[in-house]
Amino acid sequence: MSIREQNQKQHDIGPSIIDILYEIILTRKEEDIEGSYTRYLFDQGIDKICKKVGEESAEVIIASKNGSPREISCEIADLLYHLLVLMAERKIPAQEVYLELAKRLNKTLGI
Repeated sequence: MSIREQNQKQHDIGPSIIDILYEIILTRKEEDIEGSYTRYLFDQGIDKICKKVGEESAEVIIASKNGSPREISCEIADLLYHLLVLMAERKIPAQEVYLELAKRLNKTLGI
């Protein structure tokens, strides 16, 4: 099943959306797609990507203090997207982050 087909199955959207989005971001990194914001970020380089992560982090903080749950969710989604772009730029597979989260969970659970 293609990424597009997976994405169209909205009733199946859950944690796998991170993997789907990450794969799309990796594709954008390799392809020169006219008008792609993701490609623009890669073309601008690590400094621009890091700046966007910082900006989005601040927006999450401000929304958390002043915003509605919907606004907070939107800002968190923006931050996650930019973190995935950063991961792709630095060649960090999503699986590596999942493994780190699993280690922390196991420690919390005493496993």
